[in-house]
Amino acid sequence: MTSTVEKQYQFENPEQEIGLVGPQDAHLKLIEEGLSVQITGMGSRLKLTGDDQAVDQAYAVIDELCFLIKKGVRITPADIVSAMNMLQRGTLAYFTDMYTETVIRDAKGRSIRVKNYSQREYVNAIKHADVTFGIGPAGTGKTYLAVAMAVAALKRGDVERLVITRPAVEAGESLGFLPGDLKEKVDPYLRPIYDALFAILGKEHTERLIDREVIEIAPLAYMRGRTLDNAFIILDEAQNTTTQQMKMFLTRLGFGSKMVVNGDATQIDLPKQTRSGLLQAQKILADVPHIQMVTFDAGDVVRHPVVASIVAAYDRADAHANDEK
Repeated sequence: MTSTVEKQYQFENPEQEIGLVGPQDAHLKLIEEGLSVQITGMGSRLKLTGDDQAVDQAYAVIDELCFLIKKGVRITPADIVSAMNMLQRGTLAYFTDMYTETVIRDAKGRSIRVKNYSQREYVNAIKHADVTFGIGPAGTGKTYLAVAMAVAALKRGDVERLVITRPAVEAGESLGFLPGDLKEKVDPYLRPIYDALFAILGKEHTERLIDREVIEIAPLAYMRGRTLDNAFIILDEAQNTTTQQMKMFLTRLGFGSKMVVNGDATQIDLPKQTRSGLLQAQKILADVPHIQMVTFDAGDVVRHPVVASIVAAYDRADAHANDEK
């Protein structure tokens, strides 16, 4: 049986207090909700109230966050969520280490960094492997980090161009009724890619690079018959590739190139009886040299905490449905 305890956290300076509390106590509310504690401000201190384990956990998270603030890092809600997720997974000791390295700075000069241990593994895999698979639910940062790594490689001169693609699969909607050619039909489905590029490079810079063909964003059908040298190539929504499409894509890899293949195995929109190329590749290529597989789950979601709860709830429902079959 657990008992209710109180513990106080003393801020070292006003900057820590302002940075941790957040606008209208938003950061504290996230910690309260995520760890089932009550947090009350007391001047330059916080009073933590709850069961002994929850209070100790909240204290540890707050201490890690305040250490970052002391180092000049501006805390965001995503940082709060990441710290709590890493606490639950027993990896909180690695939390501050993630802020020692910046992947790239975005168009507004803000540092883009990994947000959890799985993202750290993913970025390291992209650095060292020729082909990296990122497999997991929406909101885990797969696409955004892949684009950030691609832009960083382009800026360093490691590659000469970026090629970003996805399969043209109708997710409950008919592409045939959309205006334009295949690329124009698929462009709306590539919006997350454009959004990531606009955030990292800025809209005008991105559009200039697209005009100069330094960045190519196209449906997967445009990849057939090509060999891509000195390029950073991203395949998004890979769960909607067929086995033939996946093999075709992977064999486009040329000298001096890197590939990142991202997908969510729970969001397959292929016709029934059509096998996902992503699921097959995950099994066939698991032991192939120079290929790394990184798996994310609901605990790695770095969006609003409710998103992680939604993903987890659907995973439980799917598992229950499978048990009943």
